[in-house]
Amino acid sequence: MYNIEQLKMLVLSAELGSFSACARKLGKVQSAISQGIANLEIDLALQLFDRTTRKPTLTADGQRIYQYAKAVLFQTAQLDKAVTSIANSEESLIRLACDSAVFTNEFKQVLNRFGNKFNHTQLELITSTSTDITRNISQQKIDLGIVFTDLEFKNNVEPCFIGHLPFYAVCHPEHALVNYESVNISDLVSHKQLLQRGETGEFMQQFPQISADVWWTNSFDTLLMFIKQNIGWAYLPTHMVEAELKKGQLYKLPVVIDHKTWSIPVDIVTAKGVVMGPAMTWLYNELKTIITE
Repeated sequence: MYNIEQLKMLVLSAELGSFSACARKLGKVQSAISQGIANLEIDLALQLFDRTTRKPTLTADGQRIYQYAKAVLFQTAQLDKAVTSIANSEESLIRLACDSAVFTNEFKQVLNRFGNKFNHTQLELITSTSTDITRNISQQKIDLGIVFTDLEFKNNVEPCFIGHLPFYAVCHPEHALVNYESVNISDLVSHKQLLQRGETGEFMQQFPQISADVWWTNSFDTLLMFIKQNIGWAYLPTHMVEAELKKGQLYKLPVVIDHKTWSIPVDIVTAKGVVMGPAMTWLYNELKTIITE
């Protein structure tokens, strides 16, 4: 019966153009490659290479078998990596929950590097509000969370401060607030405010309700959609709105109380006492870099 080594000889001989090149690649003598290919042809009862030409070339049957052989070798390599992953005690799944506000370019790059480094650890990315994330962390329904800092310290979660995320107060370019040279709190009160809150109705202390007229959602992406429809005003992360502000598709409100760009502290949180494996440890440390100040 044919084996993995013979399939490797077939694939390399076809790709490198000769049995001798394959032999050099595998560190074998050419006769071993020739014999291995010949034995494979006997086992399959097929002629895989045309040897009448100066360089051995795949026959039509050989071309078909070559494609299957490549797939088998790929799956074998994946199996080997999975075995190594298990041997290294890498986690099979990590559940990461984040507020959509923290989806910075650096965040996306971390996820890309994680996928390349731990391709046998599945990642479940959950988008939620900070209040819901903290609750689910404490109940160990998720493994890692990125949240806006909870001003009321919870004893059953372990926070790690990673930086401040800047926010702008923004509205649609045709909103009535655009006509104000400067915007006071009293001006904002009379216009619909767009706010985020969690499943239980909790909202963060950093985003107080100013107006009596409010629309709620659990996503900053939805807040942005509301603003684009000229429904109201809101504070949104600068990285979400800067491009559209430059194009004139959004308007930055000149809020008097924001002498400097308003910034919110952000934490990575885990359940207190959680034991992290190598994949989660790597991800935890890399996520500390997603906010550049």
